Amino acid sequence: MSDYVVEWAGGPVKSIKKGFKAAAIEAGLPDVSPHVLRHTAAVHMAEAGVSMEEIAQFLGHSNSRITESVYARYSPDHLRKAADALEFE
Repeated sequence: MSDYVVEWAGGPVKSIKKGFKAAAIEAGLPDVSPHVLRHTAAVHMAEAGVSMEEIAQFLGHSNSRITESVYARYSPDHLRKAADALEFE
């Protein structure tokens, strides 16, 4: 436990951006940013069938319409009704 929200070696981290960038480069992922991780998490949730409302809450969106406009296409149920209408027996 520490007095700091984010720490390294018992002291405060001076720059989270620099620390994240260094960790990403060390991991061989130089183009990864916190935004990319956030987007990836939301896509995985949508692909797993998590509701847009829940994803919106998780991401802190005040309106689920924002979430739907970006992430609905990754949901397995997105456009399912439209696709089912075209099935022939």
